[in-house]
Amino acid sequence: MDNTAPIVENLFGISWLSFDLSNILMMALATAITFFACMLASRNLKMKPTGAQNFMEWVVDFVKGLISDTMDWRTGKLFLPLGLTLITYILVNNVLGMVTVVIVGDTSWWKSPTSDAGITLTLAGLMIVLTHYYGVKIKGFKEYGKDYFRPIPIMLPFNIIGEFTNTLTLGLRLFGNMYAGGILTGLILGIATTGVTGFVLATVPMLAWQVLSLFIAGIQAFIFTMLTMVYMSNKVTESQ
Repeated sequence: MDNTAPIVENLFGISWLSFDLSNILMMALATAITFFACMLASRNLKMKPTGAQNFMEWVVDFVKGLISDTMDWRTGKLFLPLGLTLITYILVNNVLGMVTVVIVGDTSWWKSPTSDAGITLTLAGLMIVLTHYYGVKIKGFKEYGKDYFRPIPIMLPFNIIGEFTNTLTLGLRLFGNMYAGGILTGLILGIATTGVTGFVLATVPMLAWQVLSLFIAGIQAFIFTMLTMVYMSNKVTESQ
């Protein structure tokens, strides 16, 4: 039997307003974990960092390098907080759902929010909107609008279509990988619950998958952040 999601329908009596309660709960948990982990790592800062502070400084340097590879740092430093938020928050969301699953009855309560296409496409859409906002803010509306007619005016419809394809590729890439990972985790755990023999047979695949899933979760967080910065660079840097 397929597991169902705890869907809340017709919120406030609005027929089209529905949401997945498990996604809300998991995103709230991921937000809390990300916030408190970063807060604890940044407390009692030392000149010679150790432990969590050392790790967080490595993350900051990593994101700085990522941004510097896509645009001039004088412009790119504005997006350091965005890059740090994206890579840490998406990583936590990815890892939560690939570690285990929680099913009560036939309802799945514990899963990665990034395994829901609605969540990833919404996040991708927000990032694309941000690129437009900063493009207009930094370059001015007139100069920004000219970019849609470059290198030749006939490129206008193709550039507009490109905005939609960027949103789709950014969101669906993350969704596809996390959804497949969640399915595999569920299958292995299903084998483990069939009895002693199933538990033994599932132990090695589960251990191997946990190591690989952490790698996949990190790679997908990196790719999403990197592509966001690439799209941002295309909007805020001067066209040649």
